[in-house]
Amino acid sequence: MRRLPSALRAAALAAAVLLGACATPPPERKPEPPAAATPSPAQAAAEAEPKRALQRGRLKPMPVRPLSIKTDCHFKDEVGYGGSAVLDISYSEVRAFAAHLDVPKRGSCQFDLADFKQVLKEPHVELQARDGCTVRFWEQGEQVTVAFSECAKRCTRGTFEYVWPILVDRSSGQCN
Repeated sequence: MRRLPSALRAAALAAAVLLGACATPPPERKPEPPAAATPSPAQAAAEAEPKRALQRGRLKPMPVRPLSIKTDCHFKDEVGYGGSAVLDISYSEVRAFAAHLDVPKRGSCQFDLADFKQVLKEPHVELQARDGCTVRFWEQGEQVTVAFSECAKRCTRGTFEYVWPILVDRSSGQCN
């Protein structure tokens, strides 16, 4: 059996140490608490706290209501990422949708309502195309998000990995 040179042995030892440092120990198992027919006073208080917070007005659930927005906006950031969007959604029914996104040094993406079928109205609006591309619209406070998934075929090669959702300000109609 041939012996490895000392430099090679040192490199192998260093690799083994680095791999060992990356290993994660198995998660600790927590013992299951015994099943109780009635919650303890501490458990009851912990379960009641979110309800009290809702009553005090600190936490507000997102309303499930029909989405309505109309805009024709254009945007461009300081590095050149930009695009445009035409949206007309009334009571969660998509009447018009078109979007064009330009990713600097990568290419562009194009979306048009004619290629899509509306498949969902609540809790968010969703369009789906035959090629699997899905466009989702939802409300977040004063903004409406337009997000894309599985839409690489609607973009020039290698572009979709760099696509961000479009955010539309509900009050001004501006997008970014």
